[in-house]
Amino acid sequence: MSRSTVPTADINPPDAPSPVDRLVRVAIGRATMGLSPAALQLAYLDWALHLASAPGKQAQLANKVLRKAARLGLYAGQCHRDDAQRCIEPLPNDRRFDAPEWQQWPFNVIHQSFLLTQQWWHNATTGVRGVTPHHEEVVNFVGRQMLDVFSPSNYLATNPELLRQTMEEGGANLIRGAGHLGEDIQRMLSGAPPAGAEAYQPGETVAVTPGKVIYRNRLMELIQYEPATKTVHPEPILVVPAWIMKYYILDLSPGNSLIRYLVEQGYTVFAISWKNPDAADRDLSFDDYRRLGVMAALETVNAVVPDQRVHGVGYCLGGTLLMIAAAAMARQRDERLATVTLFAAQADFREPGELGLFIDDSQVTFLDDIMWETGHLDGKQMAGAFQLLRSQDLVWSALVNQYLRGERMPMNDLMAWNADATRMPYRMHSEYLQRLYLDNEFADGLFEVDGDVVHLADVDAPFFVVGTERDHVAPWTSVYKINRLARSPVTFLLTNGGHNAGIVSPPEHPRRRYRVNTHQPDELLMHAEAFQQQIPVQEGSWWPEWREWLRARSGARRKPPGLGAPDQGIVPLGDAPGQYVFLK
Repeated sequence: MSRSTVPTADINPPDAPSPVDRLVRVAIGRATMGLSPAALQLAYLDWALHLASAPGKQAQLANKVLRKAARLGLYAGQCHRDDAQRCIEPLPNDRRFDAPEWQQWPFNVIHQSFLLTQQWWHNATTGVRGVTPHHEEVVNFVGRQMLDVFSPSNYLATNPELLRQTMEEGGANLIRGAGHLGEDIQRMLSGAPPAGAEAYQPGETVAVTPGKVIYRNRLMELIQYEPATKTVHPEPILVVPAWIMKYYILDLSPGNSLIRYLVEQGYTVFAISWKNPDAADRDLSFDDYRRLGVMAALETVNAVVPDQRVHGVGYCLGGTLLMIAAAAMARQRDERLATVTLFAAQADFREPGELGLFIDDSQVTFLDDIMWETGHLDGKQMAGAFQLLRSQDLVWSALVNQYLRGERMPMNDLMAWNADATRMPYRMHSEYLQRLYLDNEFADGLFEVDGDVVHLADVDAPFFVVGTERDHVAPWTSVYKINRLARSPVTFLLTNGGHNAGIVSPPEHPRRRYRVNTHQPDELLMHAEAFQQQIPVQEGSWWPEWREWLRARSGARRKPPGLGAPDQGIVPLGDAPGQYVFLK
């Protein structure tokens, strides 16, 4: 059995982990929020031992301490002057100290001291010879998180904006904040969604594009959407969302719904709605998601719209799954896919970005034991990992605004969807982490489907690939690597925004921009940095750009098909959004 294979529940090989060992790690995981103490300690020891044996680096750091202290002391003596030169500027994306109040004494000295400390710790945790890159990234990341806890912007006594507001309101902001804190604690203990999320319920205010569930199995429901135009392009669209999210990220409120947009552009749209798995689904495999998900959906689409190729669309992990399914189909000479569109989806996981900080052999083993006990990975645990990647924006800024400023951030459809977390089956997630994140089998030409090694280079269909500039889950430079793997034309589009907000980009959305370029297989590939520097920026949403790309690869419009295929036993089972979207 290969290293990447996860045994099913009824197989107990001699080298299987001891249940006692697993239960010990489960108990530890409850206290560490699923983080492996061994992984963190290995990273720290790697850094600390190499630093201890590097007297030259230590001398540099000591010198930096003295120089920064001297600069801060000089600034403290001159900071009352209007022309005083600050010691250090915040990083470009750090907006914590932008307000004019931070330039007044003593807050100017306080925040400059913090930024200098932050810079010193960055120097201390990087550039130590001999430390493995992964361990260096972990130590640097943990250092940033610990420093962010002590940022002067997080505390009333050291935040001049908070002090001014508190004086002006006579402390009313703190009273409101205490009320918000009490309400949030109550909601957390009762399992209720965040305040305001009640206004965004699937089937009522989000996921309201008219349609019918026409197929259901133990893993997914397939929704066919009703036509909104008198004629449609003959090629249908099949949407494959990630199973770590509810599908309606692509069918939010009507103005933000990509699915509604496609229907209104004259396409017959089908979308998979994954089941939220529980302990009974623990042995669902990664290949089950391909067979019972993508392939079962494709068979149903072909029955409803016969003799037509399909535009496949995959989002995040759904895109990775669609790529693997397309490669397996190509190996079998199955040409049912007309095109493949990928939203923030990686094929090469060698550089997965900051999410890779949580993924190494120690951490994957730790997660495997946690999932072994419950049969799944809780969605809240994944959400916590994503929040850590952007703790400055998603944790500390939110805490300050809600509990010290007393200001609730208005809930919107995207935020409410983000709180509607899902789980992942034990076996599938273990296979996914091992085979893709750790072993990178698909990009390295080692991924097997039904006994055959599959390659993205075998896919003849053209690709439309979207990356987002501020993606912490699937960094666009990693997504861009599909150009090295594919042997068919790849139209790569880079848009501003993050992993979710960059994709939910309707034409009416302000301040949107993108770059787009098509790479032909026989052309020299442009480096990612060159792409960003040389491809001109276009203002507006990328949705119309993709619409025109699809239209150029679609046939003349005709009468839309009916809902389902009654002659083949495929009949509507109920209205969209179906049943699985409501499973908690």
